[in-house]
Amino acid sequence: MRAPHAWWRSLLAGAICLAAHGTRADDNTTPIIPQAHDRPKIGLNRWQEDWSVLADPALRTEPLDNLKYIPLSSADPQSYVSLGLNLRERVESTQLAPFGIGNPHTDTYLIQRLELHADVRPNAHWQIFVQLQDDRAFGKDIITPVDSNPLDLEQAFIAYSSDLAGGKLKVRAGRQQMAFDLQRFIGVRDGPNVRQSFDAIWMDWEKSAWRFIGFWSHPVRNFPGTPFNDDSDRGLQYGGFRVERNDVGPGKLSAYYSRYDADGAHYLDGSGNERRDNLDVRYQIARGPVDWDLEVMRQTGRVGSERIRAWAVGSVGGYTFEHARWSPRIGLQLDLASGDRRRGDGTIGTLNPLFPNAYYFTLMSTPTYANLIHLRPSLELRPVQNLKLIARVGLQWRQTTEDAVYVIPNRPVPGTAGLPGHWTGIYEQLRAEWQINRNWGAAIEGVQYQVGDVIRRAGGLNANYVNVELRFGW
Repeated sequence: MRAPHAWWRSLLAGAICLAAHGTRADDNTTPIIPQAHDRPKIGLNRWQEDWSVLADPALRTEPLDNLKYIPLSSADPQSYVSLGLNLRERVESTQLAPFGIGNPHTDTYLIQRLELHADVRPNAHWQIFVQLQDDRAFGKDIITPVDSNPLDLEQAFIAYSSDLAGGKLKVRAGRQQMAFDLQRFIGVRDGPNVRQSFDAIWMDWEKSAWRFIGFWSHPVRNFPGTPFNDDSDRGLQYGGFRVERNDVGPGKLSAYYSRYDADGAHYLDGSGNERRDNLDVRYQIARGPVDWDLEVMRQTGRVGSERIRAWAVGSVGGYTFEHARWSPRIGLQLDLASGDRRRGDGTIGTLNPLFPNAYYFTLMSTPTYANLIHLRPSLELRPVQNLKLIARVGLQWRQTTEDAVYVIPNRPVPGTAGLPGHWTGIYEQLRAEWQINRNWGAAIEGVQYQVGDVIRRAGGLNANYVNVELRFGW
């Protein structure tokens, strides 16, 4: 393993500077149900925030609180309109193509995401949520649909909730975003600049420790051109049903079946209309200092005349020394995904990772859930409550040498299929996350990927990636 470059030292210096100014922590990926007189946390899904706490004028103490809660009825505190926005600025420096194959030079650019939303709640049962997005990439040499999407409709749905049969029924219809679990396979794609939306109908019913979910969707296609030109992909459908149960032993158990239908799919060992059935089971434990997450997926179906036989296993666990200085957490992650073992045998073994979020691995977007063996030990530290420092080392192999190396979202690296050598490479990752206050957050991430022989023989080079990010939510 080579010595760290100068940018690693700069990254560590930046993390130390963040630590010197930290005061408290906020995890903006986990929705929190507000208690009495608590302001809701700015979350990943803004439509989940309940601003009715500001019905009391005495609690409107921050600037623009009169826009966070605009009453529609003086008699009903649950009847209101709330406005809000998100802004994310990120400078990235990375290679244009995976491992520089075909385009080896480094590109440095700024990506910007601006989201504006209006949350209309006529009463406690109904909700109308509209969110616009304006995503730009400044100075980027090659613009893709996940980099730029100027002024378009990101979400627009109507939701209804009511008590039913002793539980709570919730229904959403319209353009919306959805994610399951750690977003290994179904995510909001928050890592890149343009998030993934679906034109969908969603229903769930919760009672006690049980939750039942059903959904059907057409994923939204994003186009970097003119405003308001996104549409549903009629040739791609995704839906299914899910069951969740809390308090199964020390943790939570969930399982879901989903169907992925894509017209005109292309794989290295076959092409045609893809009809993929996915069965997923997950068990999660978060008790005391121990956390553990295990997820298993099995895929069957057909691509044209070829059968699908694919699988994946993902596991993340850790132990936090809660009473030690800086609350160190040691973790271990293991990911396995099948590849296609034999060309022309009538079976496609390459896993389709569906709608993954790059955050699960790294923002460099190199590993993905296809033909993969991935082992990653990690160390996390909290020098102060609102600052997290993360160091990880990822070791990567191919599950079979007959299939290619794959990168996000599911692209084969040219020239790697069928070449000898399971070893793909090793990467070192450093990341610092600083929640400055309720509204502001910042992050720095650096990744150095040292390629294995299979990528080097295909023309690939060692790759570096650095980003600096600033977020604002209101």
